[in-house]
Parts: sequence; structure tokens; C-alpha cells
Amino acid sequence: MKRIVTAAVVAILTGFLLPDGGARAQTAPSGIRTAQMPKPAATDASAQRRRPLRRVPIYRQEQWEPDVYPRYNPGPNAVRSCTATYVQEYRPSGTVITPRMNCYWRPG
Repeated sequence: MKRIVTAAVVAILTGFLLPDGGARAQTAPSGIRTAQMPKPAATDASAQRRRPLRRVPIYRQEQWEPDVYPRYNPGPNAVRSCTATYVQEYRPSGTVITPRMNCYWRPG
């Protein structure tokens, strides 16, 4: 692609620099040859513009906050105590038994 662009720029500059407005471009010496590419036909794929990539902004938080509740530091040597039980839940489809867990922090 760079070669094609370079050849086109050289051909345009050669036409401007000739004293008679480019009439001698047809009789240029055989040592100077420029590549001329035929213009491609516009197809459905090439006629469509390419959409720019969407950039998603990322905002940094000033202070990191964990996604757990409660948001406090239980202190050093804290232990998490949990109790797990099964309870009945009354639903429109009928009564079901589901597990429940309650946890809290205690000093260790």
C-alpha cells in the first residue's frame, strides 16, 4: 500500500514539475515507470464505512471498598461464627424447606 501511494505522489509531482503542464508525461523515458492500479469496483463490502471501535471509559475509585456487608474491620484475630439451619418457606407452589445461614464476627 505504501508503494502505491509513493508511486502516485511521484507521478503527481512529475506532472507539476514538467514545463509544459504534463504533456511530456506520455513520452517519459523507459527508466521511469509508475505503477498504475485500476480502480476497484465499489462492492457492498467496500462501499460501507468502517465503524470506529467503541471505547469504554474506566473510572478509578478514589478508595477501594469491598462489596461485603457490614463494611467494617472486625479487628485482629476476629473469628466468624455461623449457624446453619433449615426453615420452612411458604410459597404459592407449596411449602419448601430451605437452608438459612446467619454469621457474625466475634473476637477470637
